Amino acid sequence: MPVNPVANASAVTVGTLCGVAAALCWAMGFTVAKYGLAHGMTAPDLALHRFAWSGLLMLPLLARQGLGDLGGIGWRRGIALMLLAGPPQAYLAYVGFSLVPLGHGAVIQPAMATLAGVVLSALVLGEHLTPIRIFGIITMIVGLLVFGAEALASFGSHGIGGDLLFVMTGSMWACFSVLLRRWSVSGIQASVIVSVLALFFLVPVHGLLFGYEAMIAAGFAQNLLQALVQGALAGAIPIYLYAHAVTKLGAGRASIFTALVPMFAMILGVLLIAEIPTLMRIVGLAIVVVGFRFAIKP
Repeated sequence: MPVNPVANASAVTVGTLCGVAAALCWAMGFTVAKYGLAHGMTAPDLALHRFAWSGLLMLPLLARQGLGDLGGIGWRRGIALMLLAGPPQAYLAYVGFSLVPLGHGAVIQPAMATLAGVVLSALVLGEHLTPIRIFGIITMIVGLLVFGAEALASFGSHGIGGDLLFVMTGSMWACFSVLLRRWSVSGIQASVIVSVLALFFLVPVHGLLFGYEAMIAAGFAQNLLQALVQGALAGAIPIYLYAHAVTKLGAGRASIFTALVPMFAMILGVLLIAEIPTLMRIVGLAIVVVGFRFAIKP
């Protein structure tokens, strides 16, 4: 059957808009998290907002799919996905933002997710590493080293610690992504499972280990902002948008939108929290984006 060029153009447009919107949502989540940390919120508080509300909303959906076996995924796999993309990963990322500027986390975490994802896909899924992809990996590493050099020069050992936390969280996301592909779990299905299991995990742990004093002291407006941004704009909504972009464009073309996250975050950082990127950050970002473009080539 011949391809309808109008329908194809429409699919590309919709997929592109969804991909750009997803990247903007993730960048907004990074920026508003940094804002919250500067206004009395703590890393555990932000992690609670990130998953508690989406978990409550998605609980009826998972209940209809079957809580007994988590909609067919199973508890062992569900818990593994939650530990890699749920509260532990979010908590480490938010701690990282308390140690280094927004630009570091917004670049290092997505870059490491891509870099580690390419390497793990080759090791675990048997994907072929072409010379051009290896060049992209090396280029991304050079860009990340620029950030590491700035962290050491400007912030000392705690700056390196913050950057290493983002290396860890990006690697955790890469492991999560590889497991989704290995187990044939859709992004939306994984979002439901991670959010609901995170809800069960967070409620007792947060109250027992961290308490709610900092959340209360931050005020209603700050908590409402974080609930809306972390719970919705940086949570379920971009996962749905990105999954829709993959459907319309294919996984290869859709993955390019991940490269927009750090650029959007740096722009939002200037506009919303007055964080002006240094020359080293801009250079590092440019190198990482170039490397990203080659690393995702088939």
